[in-house]
Amino acid sequence: MTRRPSSLRRGEPSLRIANPTLVAASRAIAAQREAMVRQWLTWLGDRVTSSRSIPEDVVTKELLLLIDVFGSMVGPLRRETKTIWVRVTEEYGRHAAFRGLAAGEVVEELQYLRELLIRFLAPSIAALRPRQGMALLLRLNRLVDQGVAMAVVGYTDALVVSLLPEN
Repeated sequence: MTRRPSSLRRGEPSLRIANPTLVAASRAIAAQREAMVRQWLTWLGDRVTSSRSIPEDVVTKELLLLIDVFGSMVGPLRRETKTIWVRVTEEYGRHAAFRGLAAGEVVEELQYLRELLIRFLAPSIAALRPRQGMALLLRLNRLVDQGVAMAVVGYTDALVVSLLPEN
């Protein structure tokens, strides 16, 4: 009788080893989180302070949350974090509507995340083998694209709710 590996025995959950490239990217994002948010706030400029309904510190915390959740989306807990990423980006879109931004501005604000990732992770990505680096860049871009799409959904939902008569 041959013995199955412990991960394949009945009744036991199977555990997968996290990809070292993704773990390294997740750690790099976490290590540079504060600098990334400072740069993001600089790029946002007056948009952050233009609304009285949502204070600047709330937007800052929201950006920190986006980066934290994004970092876990490329780390070992990416499957568990997927629904959180969808909710966080959707809520970001709702808040953008409350801040009085146009639809294109919420897209532009989340596109800054893509640029931040490229700038801050470039040294790490350049050190990888080309195939690993390309796979990581594609994954990062796909996650940003999903976030942008969900932010637009949240933004649109907020606008629809604001147009409907209250019951």
